Amino acid sequence: MGYSSLRECLNDLEKHKHLVRIKEEVDPNLEMAAIHLRVHEAGGPAVYFEKVKGCKFPAVSNLFGTTERSRFIFRDTLETVKKLVALKAEPAEFYKNPFRYAGLSFSALNALPKKQSHISYLTSHISDFPQIKCWEKDGGAFITLPQVFTEDIEKPGVMNGNLGMYRIQLSGNDYVQDKEIGLHYQLNRGIGVHQTKANAKGQPLKVSIFVGGPPSHSFAAVMPLPEGVSELTFAGVLGARRFRYAIVDGYVISTDADFVITGEVYPNENKPEGPFGDHLGYYSLKHDFPVMRVHKVYHRADAIWPFTVVGRPPQEDTAFGNMIHEITGAMVPVSIPGLHDVHAVDASGVHPLLLALGSERYTPYLKERKPQEILTIANHILGFNQLSLAKYLIIAAKDDNPNLDTQDVQEFFKHILERVDWTRDLHFHTRTTIDTLDYSGTDINSGSKVVIAAAGEKKRELGTSLPTDFNLPEGFTNPKVIMPGVLVIEARIKMQEPRTEQQIMALDSYLLPLKNFPLIILADDSDFTSKNLNNFLWVTFTRSNPSHDIYGVDSFTEHKHWGCRGSLIIDARIKPHHAPVLEKNAEIEKRVDALAAKGKSLYGII
Repeated sequence: MGYSSLRECLNDLEKHKHLVRIKEEVDPNLEMAAIHLRVHEAGGPAVYFEKVKGCKFPAVSNLFGTTERSRFIFRDTLETVKKLVALKAEPAEFYKNPFRYAGLSFSALNALPKKQSHISYLTSHISDFPQIKCWEKDGGAFITLPQVFTEDIEKPGVMNGNLGMYRIQLSGNDYVQDKEIGLHYQLNRGIGVHQTKANAKGQPLKVSIFVGGPPSHSFAAVMPLPEGVSELTFAGVLGARRFRYAIVDGYVISTDADFVITGEVYPNENKPEGPFGDHLGYYSLKHDFPVMRVHKVYHRADAIWPFTVVGRPPQEDTAFGNMIHEITGAMVPVSIPGLHDVHAVDASGVHPLLLALGSERYTPYLKERKPQEILTIANHILGFNQLSLAKYLIIAAKDDNPNLDTQDVQEFFKHILERVDWTRDLHFHTRTTIDTLDYSGTDINSGSKVVIAAAGEKKRELGTSLPTDFNLPEGFTNPKVIMPGVLVIEARIKMQEPRTEQQIMALDSYLLPLKNFPLIILADDSDFTSKNLNNFLWVTFTRSNPSHDIYGVDSFTEHKHWGCRGSLIIDARIKPHHAPVLEKNAEIEKRVDALAAKGKSLYGII
């Protein structure tokens, strides 16, 4: 079964008790987002807002809020899609077990987009949409579940198009209301390739933004498909319904979408976009990004506005990530030889930390095992699709423990820390590109990376408690054990390079005896950082830039290789140049409390 519209999907969810309605009028300025965050945190259903203040359109959020609900939405096609991906990974499997793949050719017919001769839309204005602002310091209202479509100017046609989810700023800053909107996109996105080609020809890039429609369309927009493969084909197969489109005024229009915005992006025409509370748990700040001149705006007669709220993970986009991993897992060993598995750790903000498992087969004739093939694999990873945005890449040899699982983060760290040799196993990439949303680096899109590659026999037992006589110099306090082998220390010293490095190096004599704690974190609040695994991952890997914030006990530089003979130290304190942490608005929280107390619609959920 495939949904022909967003409304059909919501009716199905409501029928199966996966959706709750809010009948009270709700303010799109912070209040709707606050409700969403509470419902999502409680593992609740999709939320249908019947009355949006100042707007005639209803809205829905938390549609993909849990992996279980996402599986339910795609319950009739998910296994087919996984089989198609597996067949792409291992074509010979078809001949080994042809009956397992029976019917796939029929399903694959849905991959072909279907052109239509007309559209059934009403015209509208940007200001008619729900002006949803999610976080207090956001620069205005944003579309948070957009499907942004562009074509390759050198190879026109929808099969060479790109459908991506890039946030859209609808209001605020210097945008002319109803005539201009902001188009934000990050590194390694297909739209960047298309705009580069259009700029080279001195021509504007035509852009179509779809909101709503069958849920397979939203999911296709976040799917990391290879360059040149149209997301419209994936949407058709996942939704069991061909992607329907029309051409109007030279623009591609999704005829199943609830809302459509068309317009053009002209070469070198930018305006400040942001701030925006983003999925790392901080604000992405105001920067110049392409401005889109609005051509026309359309909506269905029964249109529903879907949205999500991003913030410190896990959030609704976590379910997207889980589904992507479930669908594409079979492709990993084929795409990069020797690679068995990768895990972009959601709790760390996805791109800041990537765990990987690879084969180590280069020198089976040698007694001593050390990282060799996994270093080659690591280089492949850092040049592959969106995996290239990894900041910390930690890779282990699967041969050392065939049962090791990258999804078991604590056990993976234990395996690495038992084997790592900090004099050999650190490999830095300095002054390079990192995730656009990561402000731990030196500038937007700029920072460093480090590969930690460990292979071989176990070298140490990991500590679980500190010696009774352990003490620290002035400015360092409250040491806490996070997990075996990992210690966090509260650092109250003032950050002022190069003095900071000298102060941290003063720890050497105090930390040198801690041979069984190979990893030490410096944090602003050691109680918070050590409270649970997710806090450790978020603090450590979103607040550190490897080239600037990694130190070591008894460190050295030899032929441009840096290492340390004692513990590795990561300074994970908030730095002056970091973006602000997302915080909830107290007044809005009181309003949501009142809404939950008086209304039955959210009873038992928040």
